[in-house]
Amino acid sequence: MQRLQDKVAVVTGAGGGIGRVISSRLSLEGAAVVIADIDLGLAKAAAAEVEQAGGRAMVTHVDITDETSVVAMFADVRSRFGGTDVLVNNAMGRSRGDVDILTMTPDTWMETMAVASLGPMLCAKHAIGSMIERGGGAIVNMSSGATLTGQLARPAYAAAKAAINMLTKSIATIHGRDNIRCNAIVPGMIVHDRLALFVPAEVRASYDENLLLPYGGEPEDIAATVAFLASNDAKFITAQLIGVHGGLYDHHPNYASIRASGKKARPGALLDQSTGAPPGGEPQV
Repeated sequence: MQRLQDKVAVVTGAGGGIGRVISSRLSLEGAAVVIADIDLGLAKAAAAEVEQAGGRAMVTHVDITDETSVVAMFADVRSRFGGTDVLVNNAMGRSRGDVDILTMTPDTWMETMAVASLGPMLCAKHAIGSMIERGGGAIVNMSSGATLTGQLARPAYAAAKAAINMLTKSIATIHGRDNIRCNAIVPGMIVHDRLALFVPAEVRASYDENLLLPYGGEPEDIAATVAFLASNDAKFITAQLIGVHGGLYDHHPNYASIRASGKKARPGALLDQSTGAPPGGEPQV
């Protein structure tokens, strides 16, 4: 499909993991892709993949927490391609100090906010003007399932990503009549090569047990959703939080244990016929 023919898409954090796959997918859809990353080596490798597949790519080093760096990036994009039509705020960072509230330091909190919240705002700030000049555009922000439920760790990350949810709705509201759409993707556990560096296998397995679907998520699932939201196929979709998590955040809290206790039974057989409740669950009223 060539839904983004002649469009220019800036993808932050595009050098590895999910961002790399997003960049390849947008290129396949016809866009010229700006591979933006703080790691120049990863960005160059990702751009090479796009170009080997016949696409157009531009590599740019950017620190999204530094407004001067962000301004320079969009100036380079304008010089090379004429402007920006699509922005994918995918870059993220993790702080080892983001464990819990009792051990939280102001530096850890602000460092996390800078990458996960300030950075996307700065990128949107300096992309929107170009989008207005070009008659409109689309912004896709990367949120997190950590914004939907309480977490046992990483409170700074959860708070920063929750800010992204409202940034998304604010941009969509303020700039909708400029023909700029803004949506956020809420991923679940998306398996990619860099995930194993900080998420143990047993933790990933526990997430799998709580999926409503019989398979896990892949970077391609996120990339396909980004391509859709960036395209004219989604022209009447804005200000939305789009869950791409296999139903992970949409079920009874005892789902995994209830399902495990009755894997061979038909769904109705899992109910206690006297109460109408699942084992360990609340009565149905």
